[in-house]
Amino acid sequence: MQRQGKGRTPRRPGPKKASSTEKDPVGVYCRIRPLGAEHEECCIEMISSSTIQLHPPDGLKANRNGEYKEVQYSFKKVFGINTSQMELFEDVAKPLVEDLIHCKNGLLFTYGVTGSGKTFTMTGSPGEGGLLPRSLDMIFNSIGPFQAKRFVFKPDDKNGMEIQNQVDALLERQKQDNMQSVPKTPSSRQRPDPEFADMISSDEACKSENVDEDCCYTVFVSYIEIYNNYIYDLLEDAPYDPIRPKWIGGATPVRNNELVPPQSKILREDQNHNMYVAGCTEVEVKSTEEAFEVFWKGQKKRRIANTQLNRESSRSHSVFTVKLAQAPLDADGDHILQDKNQVNVSQLCLVDLAGSERTSRTRAEGSRLREAGNINQSLMTLRTCMEVLRENQMCGTNRMVPYRDSKVTHLFKNYFDGEGKVRMVVCVNPKADDYEETMLVMRFAEMTQEVEVARPVDRPICGLAAGRRHRNQAFRDELSRRLEERGGPSNADDPVLLNQLMESLPALPPCELVDPADDQTLPRLIEVLERRHHIRQIMTEQFNKTANTLKTMLQQFDSQLSAKETFLHDQRSRLSEKDKVIINQKSEIERLEKKSKTLEYKVDILQKTTDMYEQDKRSLQQELETREQRLQRELSEKKRMEQRMQGMVTDTRLKWEKECERRVNAKQLEMQNKLWVKDEKLKQLKAIVTESSHAAGCPPERPEKPERPSRDRDRNVAQKRSASPSPKPQTAPPVHPMHRRSHSAGGEKWVDHKPTSNLDLDTVMQPIIPNAIKVSTPNEKALSKCHMYVLRHQELASDGEIETKLIKGNVFKTRAGGQAVQFTDIEILKQECPIAPSRKRRSGSAEGSTQIEDIENRAPAASTSSSHGYQKRRKP
Repeated sequence: MQRQGKGRTPRRPGPKKASSTEKDPVGVYCRIRPLGAEHEECCIEMISSSTIQLHPPDGLKANRNGEYKEVQYSFKKVFGINTSQMELFEDVAKPLVEDLIHCKNGLLFTYGVTGSGKTFTMTGSPGEGGLLPRSLDMIFNSIGPFQAKRFVFKPDDKNGMEIQNQVDALLERQKQDNMQSVPKTPSSRQRPDPEFADMISSDEACKSENVDEDCCYTVFVSYIEIYNNYIYDLLEDAPYDPIRPKWIGGATPVRNNELVPPQSKILREDQNHNMYVAGCTEVEVKSTEEAFEVFWKGQKKRRIANTQLNRESSRSHSVFTVKLAQAPLDADGDHILQDKNQVNVSQLCLVDLAGSERTSRTRAEGSRLREAGNINQSLMTLRTCMEVLRENQMCGTNRMVPYRDSKVTHLFKNYFDGEGKVRMVVCVNPKADDYEETMLVMRFAEMTQEVEVARPVDRPICGLAAGRRHRNQAFRDELSRRLEERGGPSNADDPVLLNQLMESLPALPPCELVDPADDQTLPRLIEVLERRHHIRQIMTEQFNKTANTLKTMLQQFDSQLSAKETFLHDQRSRLSEKDKVIINQKSEIERLEKKSKTLEYKVDILQKTTDMYEQDKRSLQQELETREQRLQRELSEKKRMEQRMQGMVTDTRLKWEKECERRVNAKQLEMQNKLWVKDEKLKQLKAIVTESSHAAGCPPERPEKPERPSRDRDRNVAQKRSASPSPKPQTAPPVHPMHRRSHSAGGEKWVDHKPTSNLDLDTVMQPIIPNAIKVSTPNEKALSKCHMYVLRHQELASDGEIETKLIKGNVFKTRAGGQAVQFTDIEILKQECPIAPSRKRRSGSAEGSTQIEDIENRAPAASTSSSHGYQKRRKP
């Protein structure tokens, strides 16, 4: 007994390449249903064989401008209201059936709103068979003479196919007949259902001409529905479970013969990443009538309901799958080749989608409303998947397609990934009430046509010579003819052969003995019997000779068969040796490839390490150069700082020397003034004493006026009040305040900062700074060109007059390369009103002349140096 083989569904091609993989767009066809009544308004017009035009019905505005908008849509082909079912099948489904016979998968589904004729297009009616019955009829007309016996092919419940020999198939058939719980395969000898008896006329039958005669075929069909996003098997007979009773509500269990309600099925993925319904019933059929009967059995279980728009509205998506298993014959053309790698399984899915509907029109409630919501949700998921596929193909994106959001898209995702052809028939109802729903259907169809699916490749069955079945049949015919020429096989049970044999023997004479002395009847009878015995001996010898000849021929055939088997065994052993050699070579190649990959990986690692070291080296060199440059800059900065510090020390020393000299001079002047004041006082005292002595002894005389006592006294008071020394009255001439200049008017270059908020006082005495850069806002460019800085600041004094402060400072460079100011002195310019009351009265003078006093106001500063300010005061 040979071991069993297992078939697999066609595996998808290897990695897809955009340059070599050929793709075809999804074939979208349109079929227009006739109107229900002649007086109904029509909104669809067929312009050509591939274009239709939608007209908005009366009372409906298509855009905001209030104008009627007519839209045209193009399809691969448009079928009008007069199109027959045969014409539709020839263009849409027949190519898919031919691909099915040639080991290619196909998907055909109808799409449209409720009541648009989808079920009629797929199923048809008596006398007008739809796409499904015509596809089954073409399949069996094509493979009828080449079908295998029952149970030779057996599904393995994992979307695969097992192949059995004739003995195992017979045992399996007997086992299936004895099991009552498993549904029996319907027999083709039963009377077909009258609804399907005349669906297809004999003159409309068609077949494929390119069928491989060297293969054996078997057809399996399954029928499921997707209801409320759950999958149910329409061919499953739910058995009665006597152990597990059925519960009715919360009461006691009822043990009766009621069937357990059907359980939903789940989707699984096989070893080739193809989706299938786990536990789905697959029935083997041998004729079109059997397939019709199985289909009708499931169709009676399909959920339909009466709605406001459709009397028999489909409430679920139905999927009728035709699975064709084929395997080649052996080299003698007598038996199926028991090789699992040579078994191919192709399938054609015929899908009748439930129609999209609006609950406002159908007035659905309760369960009908829930069904409508699930139907619309699954169709919306289908549209979303098509949109994402089109976007990925046109824009080059890699968005994830949401197949798993719905059972419909999840089940057929392999077809959109390149597992076969996909075709869609869009059914439309031209009545005006369905205009808006029809517009949505047309947009989806237009978008679906832009989705491309990879073209399936042709797969050869095997490498054996063609014509094996024909040669085997010719050998059988020749063997039968030769056996007939040599006498043919004897059949004792055949009455015709017995009669011929009896007629070829001599006839028996009359055997009635009348006279006891008759001595002629018995000798004649003995003679005839002896002749008949001789003839029988001759016939027996001929029969034995013929049997020996046949036995010799059978022995020759057996020897030839054993020789062929020995030859095949030798060839298989040699082939196994070659396979071992090939396997060893492949393993060696794999080892070398792994070693090469390991070495390449090591080289890459070394290269990356070298690059890292080189990069580190460059970075270290750059860091070294940067640090050297920084060190050079720090050294140069240090040198500049040393020079600057030396300059600042020199300037500070010179400044302090000047300050000390000024203070010494001021102290000297102050002491001299004090001595002069004392001398004046002594002179006045002497004059008083002299006057008193003259008054006593001499006539009174006009006293001499002292030399400006009041002015001297005022000057002394001013000297006491001022911190700066006054010039000697004997030697130094008085300094006129109008010619006094600011200490800022030196030889240095100044930055004169005068804010825009300062007021122009129009005074006679103004600070004049030559070689100054006047700015309203200090900036680095102006500070870099000068060594001194002065800020003119105005504020309100305590007496209500405006007081101007000249804030002075030195400009020096910072370590970072910028400019900074160190404030050293503040000069105050104050203005007084002449009509204001004087703070001080002169005791010895009544003159109202104007005097100008020089007052030095010292303010705190960042350094020990000071500056002089001038104040203008009119004394009464």
